[in-house]
This record gives sequence, C-alpha cells and structure tokens, in this order.
Amino acid sequence: MLRRRAPPSVPHAEGVSNDEFRAALSRLAAGVVLVTAQEPPLDEHGRGEDVGMTATAFLSVSLDPPLVMVSLRNDSRMDDLLAEQPLWAVSVLAEDQRQVAGRFAMKGRISDRLLFQDLPGTRGEFTGAPLIGGALATLECRTEQRVPAGDHTLVIGRVLGTGLPREGGQPLMYFRGNYRQQVVHPGVVAQADHHQRRVQRHRQEG
Repeated sequence: MLRRRAPPSVPHAEGVSNDEFRAALSRLAAGVVLVTAQEPPLDEHGRGEDVGMTATAFLSVSLDPPLVMVSLRNDSRMDDLLAEQPLWAVSVLAEDQRQVAGRFAMKGRISDRLLFQDLPGTRGEFTGAPLIGGALATLECRTEQRVPAGDHTLVIGRVLGTGLPREGGQPLMYFRGNYRQQVVHPGVVAQADHHQRRVQRHRQEG
C-alpha cells in the first residue's frame, strides 16, 4: 500500500511562517549564556539594580579587536538598559547551571533583584556587572555598535576582560526547546583540558 505524501508546507507571503522558522532553528544546538548588566544608580550614593537575561544567540565576531555579539529582543529590559549605558558581561553557563538559565528566562518579572540574591559570584572589575560563580567562562564587554535587525537588536561589544571561574566542565546546551547536556567521552575532555593548560603555561612563560 502506497503512503500518501504530506502536503508541502505553504510558505508565508514574506518567507516562511513563524512556526516553520522556529521549528527549523530549534534543530540548531546552541550554548547558553547569562547576560548581565547594572542599572545606573538613582543617586550618587546608591547602586543600580542588577539585570540578567538568559541568551542563546551569542557568538564571537572578531579576534582583533576582540568582539562578541548578543541578540536582544527589542524593548526588553536588557535592550533598554544597554541603550542607556554600554557596559555588560556574559557568563558561559555549565551543564549543572540549568536552574540559573531557567530562572533568568522567566517572562513578566518586575525585578531581577531576588534572582541574584542566592547566586554565588563576583562583580566585574571593568563593568560592575555580576559574574556568575561556577560558569565555564566570563567576559566583560563595552558596546561598540548596535544594529537593528527585525524584532531584535544586535549588540556588538568589545571584550574588556575574561575569566575562567572553573577548571574543566561541560557546557549547558539548548536544543529543540530544552536545556541539554553535551555527551563527551571523558578521554576527549581530559585531552582538551591538558592542551588548554599547556597553551596557558606557554603564554605565561612567553
């Protein structure tokens, strides 16, 4: 018995539909980061509130100068804040930090103050933004350029400083609408960590 083929997807008048676009891009695995920044203080004696946002649309743009980019939804709290001041930070989340990612992905929250309350970490030397303890890496950035892109804004930042809060560890991934862990053979991880230590030692000696 011959099977009937499913009817082809009808394209949107201006391209694919929103659902088709989301379904296709959900097959692209992405790392997960927490973007953080600090609001300007209300007065000269105070300190502004910390703001955080979970993101998967984050990538390296250039090595010289060191530039990275994050995509922010228009009119989001982080987008509004970085339009007002240029300093922000990124914490690359590890596989055991799924709760951190979920916490800062919640919609409709009024304040982020309580979300940071019990999180270990430090404050960035160059940006004053929170850096999450236990992250695989941290980057402190200053906005160089803002590029409108549909319903998002691409924020390109120069990296002012980096940190490696933990030795080893695997990244938290986002794939098909869920946070996931990367499965890597332990021998591959050990070899990569050994190579990284050799590179760092060579740089220090040079």
